[in-house]
Amino acid sequence: MSRSTGSARDKLEQSLAAIAARDGPVFVKLYADTACKEADASDQRAQDGNLLGPLDGKIVSIKDLFDVTGEPTLAGSVVRSSAPAAVKDAVIVERLRNAGAVVIGKTLMTEFAFTAVGLNPHYSIAGNAVDPGRVAGGSSTGAGVSVADGTSEISIGSDTGGSIRIPAALNGVVGFKPTAKRVPLQGAFPLSPSLDSIGPLARSVADCAIADAVMAGERMAFAEPVSLTGIRIAMPRGSVLDAMEPAIAAAFETSLRLCEKAGAVLVDFMLDDLIHEMAEATSIGSIAGIEGSRVHAGWLNDTGLDVDPRVQRPLLRRLGVSEAAYIDLIQQRQALVHKMDQRMTAFDLLALPTSPITAPPIASVVNDDEFYKRTEGLLLRNPQIANQFDLTAISLPMPDLALPGGLMLFARHGADRQLLSMTLSVERLLT
Repeated sequence: MSRSTGSARDKLEQSLAAIAARDGPVFVKLYADTACKEADASDQRAQDGNLLGPLDGKIVSIKDLFDVTGEPTLAGSVVRSSAPAAVKDAVIVERLRNAGAVVIGKTLMTEFAFTAVGLNPHYSIAGNAVDPGRVAGGSSTGAGVSVADGTSEISIGSDTGGSIRIPAALNGVVGFKPTAKRVPLQGAFPLSPSLDSIGPLARSVADCAIADAVMAGERMAFAEPVSLTGIRIAMPRGSVLDAMEPAIAAAFETSLRLCEKAGAVLVDFMLDDLIHEMAEATSIGSIAGIEGSRVHAGWLNDTGLDVDPRVQRPLLRRLGVSEAAYIDLIQQRQALVHKMDQRMTAFDLLALPTSPITAPPIASVVNDDEFYKRTEGLLLRNPQIANQFDLTAISLPMPDLALPGGLMLFARHGADRQLLSMTLSVERLLT
């Protein structure tokens, strides 16, 4: 196998120089020394004709919740600075390194991956890659910015309610959420074991597919695009399309019509009944909030800790949910997951705008708590459907937008590789 791009060492040095020159905390930890060794080893393999696969020599960053041997895993929080050092790499980090990835560093995240706007009070605010005066989204905040500005070719994030796809959409890159538990979670600091997924952000679907295959332990191969002729795309109506900015609405319509012109069949689809049933089931608290409260139960009642109140307050409330109520909620969710899966059998893809809004100005969410809450609700509304109903989903940049917005495509549980193949074809239409 030969390498079609520049040397790994050259790419790494360009990334390190760009990171050093930038303002804002997109990276919270750099591994310059080990990355140089990894890049040099990759270049030697390329010279010898022994590359390990398509990921070999790619510049990859990882979210600040993955274990790296010899250091505490902060998960975006200063209270974990004294935590025991990890004794080994997270499973996905080990798999990435074994495939030849050059791991450049850890990217900024919101504290404990719990919020979606992209603010972490322990760091200065990372601005959007397209407009630094606007938010970058979360919780995989630095991942979205780093891929968009080219300092990482691929960045690995986690997604519990949209935390990969939200920053991907707002920064104009691709973000893929695999089926939960398909990629191993060992060595990733948890938020919600029922919902957490690990996936890549990149500038192309192909790079996402490569990284996904490596992390899932599948055969390393490029996904192949499939014809869209006859592909049935469900277009939900109702609440999931509320409050759309006109530019997002126009780009979403354009994206769907491009798919239709390529042979896809667009079908109206009602989703509000299932969303309403899930809302009823989670009226006692979100699954992420309840499970997160158990993860963090040891410190939630401590009022003297330096923790983001947007994290501590809601988790503390969910600590009061009884185990019986939680078990009942999980059972209701499983029934709804089955209902959604049955309904999805009539379609190949389900399409939505990733977010109904573009990235708002940082000042507006910092200075107005009500606007912050509304923004977070809108950012989470559509992406969380994939997590709640155990689907796989991907966000692609939509065309003809001054500020980025995402087209989100969903597929059934376990249909990850089929989704990636179909999305390769959609990506060609949008670009």
